[in-house]
Amino acid sequence: MKRHILFLMILFFLITGEVFGLTIKIGSLAPSGSPWDKCLKRLAAEWKSISGGKVQVKIYPGGIVGDETVMLRKIRLRQLHAAAITSVGLNTIAKGVLALSVPMLIRNDAELEYVLERMIPHFEEELTKKQFIPIIWTFAGWGHFFSKKPVVRPSDLKEQKMWVWEDNTNEIQIWKEAGFKPVPLPMPDVMTSLQSGMIETVMATPLSAAAYQWFGIANHMCGMNWAPMIAGIVIAKSTWDKIPETLRPRLLDAAREAGKTLNEETRRTDEEVMEIMKANGLVVNPVPEQAVREWKAVVDANFQRLIDEEFGAEAYEMIKVLLDEYRKQR
Repeated sequence: MKRHILFLMILFFLITGEVFGLTIKIGSLAPSGSPWDKCLKRLAAEWKSISGGKVQVKIYPGGIVGDETVMLRKIRLRQLHAAAITSVGLNTIAKGVLALSVPMLIRNDAELEYVLERMIPHFEEELTKKQFIPIIWTFAGWGHFFSKKPVVRPSDLKEQKMWVWEDNTNEIQIWKEAGFKPVPLPMPDVMTSLQSGMIETVMATPLSAAAYQWFGIANHMCGMNWAPMIAGIVIAKSTWDKIPETLRPRLLDAAREAGKTLNEETRRTDEEVMEIMKANGLVVNPVPEQAVREWKAVVDANFQRLIDEEFGAEAYEMIKVLLDEYRKQR
């Protein structure tokens, strides 16, 4: 009789959702101690508190579980549950996110904020269709060329071997056709490749260049904003659905607040690390207006196929409409 009562009690708790425990494994390329890593740790503490300890978050920082392609594959294999990834990784799930980072399209922070606010609902719908729930969106910084020798004009970059994300065959081919020297590599291999001379230039945000210490070797930064870098955290829908429905809105609200804090910290830290890097030998090379036009000509002549085949033409056209709208208002 006692066993029968115990069984009924356990069954009751399972049905009502009161017996619940979940550990969410999140992979990240961000090094320990970076703003992204701190954001993940804050989020883990918040979710544990909100759920009364029923939702635990285990963080795997610094690419120890692999680069973005590997992390997403492990999520699909249920070896991971979530990942903090850039727009490159997000774009492999739902084509179009990378359109935000078309070179020289979005020109400043104000334009980015206007566009991002209006594009996020579209991207979230596309990601959800692919069984991923986005819980954080954030600005990761402006991309710049960091190089061993100064890069001011396209001709300067053509003389140096530049890192590009591996597995992106379209982008690799387009850079080659435009006369550049792309070298595809996983991100964890960038430092050793800079040291060995396998690559001489990386496209990165100031925060990334500082966090990974790339600027110590590639100690010249092109002063022109190439493109805004976007990042986010996605969680497998199958994992998200395991969380009681009544708990999800509170966890999502906490994630959104963490994202806002991260956004503010990223902008502030970018400015701080720029001063630190310059004090430690980084040279920022200004780009005159004529050189800016040369870069724009390279983009216009070569990147349309990449936009159509890789970045997402539909999203690109939506962004252009929003930019026209914003610029007319201003």
